[in-house]
Amino acid sequence: MLTRRQFGWGALAMGALGFTGAAGYDYTSRETFDLFDRAFHDSGATGQPTHTNELGALGWGQSYVLAAFVRMYEAYKDTHYLDRLITNIDLVLAGRDSVRGVSDYRGLSLPSWRNTSYSAGGVTLLGAEGRPVLEVRSALTNVSDAVATVTAGSAEGRFTLVVNNPRKKRVSTFTDLTMDQTSPDYAVRRVLAAYPSPNMVTVKDLSGGSAPAPGTFQLAAAPALFSVHTGMITYPMASFVRLVHHSPRLRADPRYRAKAAEYLAAVRQAVAVHEREWMDGGYFVWPKHMPVPYDGTEQPHNQTLGLGLTYAELAAATGEQIYRDRTRRLAAAFARDLTADADDAYVWPYWPTFGKMYTGYTQADDVSAWTPSYGRPPVGAQQREDLSHAGIDVEFAAVAHRWGLAFRGHDMVRLARTYTRNLATTDNGVATTFLYVDGGGGLAPAGQYLQAPRFMPVAPWEPALFTHARQVYDDHAVESQMGSTLLCVAYLNWFARRS
Repeated sequence: MLTRRQFGWGALAMGALGFTGAAGYDYTSRETFDLFDRAFHDSGATGQPTHTNELGALGWGQSYVLAAFVRMYEAYKDTHYLDRLITNIDLVLAGRDSVRGVSDYRGLSLPSWRNTSYSAGGVTLLGAEGRPVLEVRSALTNVSDAVATVTAGSAEGRFTLVVNNPRKKRVSTFTDLTMDQTSPDYAVRRVLAAYPSPNMVTVKDLSGGSAPAPGTFQLAAAPALFSVHTGMITYPMASFVRLVHHSPRLRADPRYRAKAAEYLAAVRQAVAVHEREWMDGGYFVWPKHMPVPYDGTEQPHNQTLGLGLTYAELAAATGEQIYRDRTRRLAAAFARDLTADADDAYVWPYWPTFGKMYTGYTQADDVSAWTPSYGRPPVGAQQREDLSHAGIDVEFAAVAHRWGLAFRGHDMVRLARTYTRNLATTDNGVATTFLYVDGGGGLAPAGQYLQAPRFMPVAPWEPALFTHARQVYDDHAVESQMGSTLLCVAYLNWFARRS
């Protein structure tokens, strides 16, 4: 394996345009993309436009497919890809909560796409008389796999609570609890004192004294709306609006014009769902008591900028000041966390440095209901951004730059060098990447290095980025397997047509 300092581009000369990899695919050809498009949609794999977002299939699957059609249209100017985009967008819009007739944890049925795989949740336990007495909560993901078991304690009115999540292989046990608020074994106090337990358990007293009845009870995730999912899904829709508004040829077509108007309205409605999360400092928060693992804290850069992508395209499509202003604010907040390293490449953290997750917080800070404490202040979650999530950040910066809203050419150069000087490497002659944007974390797993072409928005400032990302696909003989594969192949086509 070569280190990022030793990596040489000469070994990748065969990755020039026109080379066909070991799998027999030219990843810069529309024939390969079209084949992968058919294979993916025929397979029924996760991320189809007819799927719901309950488990993230739209936000982390179909959203990439929609974006791929946008890039293929930009590469070839063939309306076939706009028609494919329309077909899938219409199906995705049919899956909004307001159309399906489902609600979020507040009972609101909104024009967005709820999720349960990333939210927190719990179960309400009943007393002997059938009344709610104790709410058991877990902020660990996959909470719907967990069960709460109540057994009798050492004396009347006492009980033992066990929360078991077999999928996560974690068990939290609290013995001989009571609902007597004057007792040192009062359930709420004892469980909170043990935080963070393996399943990140908290409890809420609903009874005023009664103990829960024995039994085993399934926990359930509370459906919530995530700004990053809304952003990833609506970004390609906003791009379609922008394409039509900027093209006299497309505007002259009644169908495209009507669809642009329909999608603009849908995107406006969807982004408005997250208005309560917006902060004028240029970031989003999870409001306290929202059933997510880190309620009350600032969202990670990639989640904030996921919706920023939509803002930037709406700004370009409509010219409206609110979208221009928010894109600039988001860019400014992100830029403050971009640091040029010794190789003049940008590095940045997963969590914003001004946020509570980065610095950590204690129970005394009263930050979060679902996650009462995190880290050891002043040190919290300070890991660098990883490659796949960085793809969102880099795309946002490139889009903001493209429309003259934020960032300059030297910023694009440094973001490109993040890839070529920090991420790109080889392992026994096979092109791959490191995990984190500073070149740390060791060799990236497949779920990361296969996202390499998502750095393509900044490849025009350093074409060697394209050469390596293309080689990753050639060397690994990538087949159509997920929505992000389609986007990556589309991006390889997009860059190749620019050259």
